[in-house]
Amino acid sequence: MDTPAEHASARDAAVAIVRRLREHGFTAYLAGGCVRDELLGQTPKDFDVATDAHPDDIRGLFRRTAEVGAAFGVMLVREFGPTIEVATFRADGPYTDKRRPDSVAFSDAEHDAQRRDFTVNALFIDPLAEGDERIIDFVGGRRDLTGKTLRAVGDPDRRLGEDHLRALRGVRFAARYGLAIEPGTAEAIRRHAASLQGVSRERIGEEMRRMLTHDSRGRAARLLHELGLAGAVFGEERDYDPAPVDGLGPDASYAAALAALLIGRGAWVIDRPDPEVVPKVRRALLLSNDERDGLRNSLHALAALRRSWDGLGEAGRKRLASDPGFADAMAVLTVLDRPRAAAARAEVDRLRARHGGLRPEPYLDGDQLIAMGLTPGPRFASILEQVYDAQLEGRVASAGEARELAERLGAG
Repeated sequence: MDTPAEHASARDAAVAIVRRLREHGFTAYLAGGCVRDELLGQTPKDFDVATDAHPDDIRGLFRRTAEVGAAFGVMLVREFGPTIEVATFRADGPYTDKRRPDSVAFSDAEHDAQRRDFTVNALFIDPLAEGDERIIDFVGGRRDLTGKTLRAVGDPDRRLGEDHLRALRGVRFAARYGLAIEPGTAEAIRRHAASLQGVSRERIGEEMRRMLTHDSRGRAARLLHELGLAGAVFGEERDYDPAPVDGLGPDASYAAALAALLIGRGAWVIDRPDPEVVPKVRRALLLSNDERDGLRNSLHALAALRRSWDGLGEAGRKRLASDPGFADAMAVLTVLDRPRAAAARAEVDRLRARHGGLRPEPYLDGDQLIAMGLTPGPRFASILEQVYDAQLEGRVASAGEARELAERLGAG
């Protein structure tokens, strides 16, 4: 995680770039999300610069540059340490692929603001000015920040039609910054919700990841359903109970948040788990292998906690408590059934102090079974599992006792 000092360094680098551009006769401001965050009193994640200097001008003024989209007027400048994105003011042409403009024309700050998605993201700061004069606002973004309103720049249908992912971005911004979506913008989002199905799953998955790993996830999930976007994301409309997601703690993982969302949508029922749910979600959100496994493990552990925990012996409970999805499952179970979660947590604390803990190093492995003269085969796994269960329960207390049990099981 970036430290405040690193943020200050990035801001200093951006201001130094603005200063050099201004010294050479160009207009330059801090732009976009960093402006919004600063005005809201939050620490910006990134600092971007917008200018009327063209890419060739930027190359000539700074020694350490890289192109990331020179045709769109976007350069990276590393002159002052942190990498800062420097973009030329532009006006956009049509978005026929519903993602990027077919063409751009380098322009001025006013036209650059008017091509952005939401007014709160279309502000500029002149970091070399003082007081109110440092805020450059062509679209009413400062008024909307003060009024806690998310509003599309210009015609909301046009803005959402240019890039259908903006509907999801609008939900994320509204949830994260506590903004009410202006009615005209909200209706446009509803009208364009079905178009989200044509957006790449990678982009949709990234927006969902950013929503659900933030502590505003509860409001984001409600907005997704209220505005008709959840059906487009997951491929089917469902009624939504917000309680499972709302009840998660602020540090809940992506896997726990997804599990809670699926339960809230009724797409995964603990007593009737559907094995196809995880593959469907993976396709819908283009989950990585680790994310897929995290969701699967959390749902598996949650089902075991609800359906079979009481009937498990000591070894079974220790194995479940050591499962990679157990912590996420406990986070969700705490919301669904707090007394059961509290009892399970107390039992795990008790087991942690017994017979070497929850997951001690096994006394025996496959190589040792071979050294004992046992022939490798399907029985190996069963013998090792039974011996390890005995170790977890304290029925064997040494490597010697483990070998004796293995010999008896192998001879049986």
